[in-house]
Amino acid sequence: MRNDEKLTQNIDWPLFICYILLVSMGLSTVYSTAYSAEHPSLFDFSQMYGKQFLWICVSLFLGLLVFLIDSSIYRKFAVPIYLFTLTLLVVVLFMPAINGAHAWLGFGSFGIQPAEFAKIGTALLLSHYISNINIQLQNAKTVLLANLIIVLPMVLIILQPDAGTLLVFTSFLFVLYREGLSYDPILVPIVNLIPGIRFKQTWVGTHFIPILFYVVFLVVVTLLLSGSSFTFESLPGVVIPGIAGILSSLVVAGMLLYFFLSRMASRREKKRAFLVVLIGFTLSALMSMSVNFLFQGLAPHQKVRIELVLGLQESPDGEDYNRNRAMAAVGSGGVFGKGYTKASLASVESNHVPESETDFIFCPFAEEWGFMGSLILIVVYMTMLLRIIVIAERQRSKYYRVYAYAVGMILFYHFAINIGMNIGFAPVIGIPLPFFSYGGSSMMSFSILLFILLKLDSQRRDVLY
Repeated sequence: MRNDEKLTQNIDWPLFICYILLVSMGLSTVYSTAYSAEHPSLFDFSQMYGKQFLWICVSLFLGLLVFLIDSSIYRKFAVPIYLFTLTLLVVVLFMPAINGAHAWLGFGSFGIQPAEFAKIGTALLLSHYISNINIQLQNAKTVLLANLIIVLPMVLIILQPDAGTLLVFTSFLFVLYREGLSYDPILVPIVNLIPGIRFKQTWVGTHFIPILFYVVFLVVVTLLLSGSSFTFESLPGVVIPGIAGILSSLVVAGMLLYFFLSRMASRREKKRAFLVVLIGFTLSALMSMSVNFLFQGLAPHQKVRIELVLGLQESPDGEDYNRNRAMAAVGSGGVFGKGYTKASLASVESNHVPESETDFIFCPFAEEWGFMGSLILIVVYMTMLLRIIVIAERQRSKYYRVYAYAVGMILFYHFAINIGMNIGFAPVIGIPLPFFSYGGSSMMSFSILLFILLKLDSQRRDVLY
């Protein structure tokens, strides 16, 4: 059997079909949203839909190249690819700012966003590194290096600044958790400095990442409960973090005390329970205090957008204009929508919803196809994500499995946050809907991510490492 026939048979067709469906639905939505009667042809490259068609063709060509390259190449060149993307992130900081961010590398009329391609480099190197370490024998060095791979591009991205892409990079932390990376090599030596305490491992270290995100959730809930009289600009820097730290720490302490003390009687076990509560309190307080620090690194409009979502400000015709108009457009679609090309609120021509072809591409789709169409779109995305999980779990190679989960988490973050922005559940932080939004960098980077996964999966039976 020829190699190309073998690859065709081994390709995961359900995942590929989901990709084609999303790309096709996205292109048709861009066409209807940006349609111009003077330029009706889909192949008019002066229009958005013409350019989008061109980007899709380029992405499919790049996907073909991915399949022509042996899968071992991605592992062998993971470090150079990662370093190259980091170099681009450094170079872009010296480029002229566009919309307040140094995020684009321009070459004439052509521009790329290095942060989109940095996801590919980070996924490849993280997979390579995790597959080469023994999780059972991990030490402080291995834990720090694994996190450093993620943190380095995050630091460069926040300097642009690009809060949306920065948030997406935290998805890699869940990949570390899935592979069993524990923070005990760092936490245990610190904990054992306490007299009378000798731990080999801790519950907090093993579950550090979900605890971290849980604490972030508690901080957000605390801010929501604080009421509209509190804003990040109107109060001293320590006030809101202090309130959040006290309330969320009390919640953490209460839950941990109930969970541990209700099942323990010995003095030694109570000491351990007290220590876990203390660590939970400290983590919660530190996380709460870091809220203000992180906000200081955001642009003013980004701070306002987050405050608007948290209910700390109200500005229906100001900074909250995009979100309000997006929700109005989505709601106007009703159950079955207004019909293709009939979007009146979310079209580019009406400009009722700014950026309706990029960050708010879900709005015109929901207005045209209504609740039922939106449900179908969400089902396609969920099918793709579930299929990626199936692909990840059937891999014989640890490297392939880690990469599959990295791709799945990246796509999930983009999907969840983008849809959340469009229906008012998430702050407007400017990240595209995968395979759907208008844009060359996002279309190419998402396609390359997915085609590498398809390529690796097609050769899963030939690789054991």
